[in-house]
Amino acid sequence: MRTFARPSAVIEELRERISRIEGVSARKAESLPFGIAEIDTRLPGGGLAFGALHEFAGGGAGTVDGAAAALMVAGIAARTKGKILWCMSRPDLFAPAVSQAGLHPDRIIWVEADREEDVLASFEEGLSFGGFGAVVGEIVRLPMMISRRLQLAAEKSGTMGLALRRWRRQTEANDYGQPTASVTRWRISRLPSEDLPVAGVGRPRWLAELMRSRAGECAEFCVGACDGKGRLSLFPPMAYGQDQEGRGRWYTTS
Repeated sequence: MRTFARPSAVIEELRERISRIEGVSARKAESLPFGIAEIDTRLPGGGLAFGALHEFAGGGAGTVDGAAAALMVAGIAARTKGKILWCMSRPDLFAPAVSQAGLHPDRIIWVEADREEDVLASFEEGLSFGGFGAVVGEIVRLPMMISRRLQLAAEKSGTMGLALRRWRRQTEANDYGQPTASVTRWRISRLPSEDLPVAGVGRPRWLAELMRSRAGECAEFCVGACDGKGRLSLFPPMAYGQDQEGRGRWYTTS
C-alpha cells in the first residue's frame, strides 16, 4: 500500500532545501516568538529569526503610520537581550513613547549620521559586531545589494537586524515593493483604538501585514499596540464601510 508524507513534513523538507540552497544551515535558527499562535505559526521557526534581516514600514507616507512601525520595531527590540544599536539620520524619535513600548532608553545606543550611506554603514557594522540584542537602521531605500550585505552580516553574527523604512514623500514609499534580501517584510498601519465601555481612549490597534516571509506565507493581523513589555495582543479583524446613514466607519468582521 502506497503511503504519502504529511503536508507539514513536505513543507518542512522544502524549507530545509531552500536553506541549503541559500547557504544557510538547515538547523532551525533561534527565533523570537510573538507569543500569539496565529502569528507565530505563519513564520518559519515560530517567530522572527535571529541572524536575519527584517523590514518594517508604515502603511503610507504619513507620520502616524510611520510612528506605528517604529513602535512595532521598538517592541520587538525590547524583547531581545542586551543593548540595542539604533542608527538614524533624523533625531526625532520620542523616547517616552519607545519606553512605553517596552524599550527603555538606557538600553539604546544612538548612532546619528548626516547621510543615509553612513546610517547603512553603521547598520552593517553593528550587525557584524554581534554583541547587540538587535540593530535598528532607519533608512529610506534598501537596494538588493546592500540588503544582501546586511543579511550576510546578520547571519554571521546571529544578531537580529530591523530595517525601519521611513519616507519623506510618497514616491519613496513606492520603493517598498522592490525585492530585497530580508527574511520578512512588514507593513504597519493604524486602526481605530480599542473600544472602551466608558469615555476615554483605549489601547491603540494596528493592521500588521506580513507582506513577505521567506519559506512562509503572507498574512495580515489586527493587533493591539506593544505594551510595556513589548508584547502585542490579537484583536478581531476590522474592515472599513458605511453605516445606514452613509457615514464611513470601521467595524469588526467577526
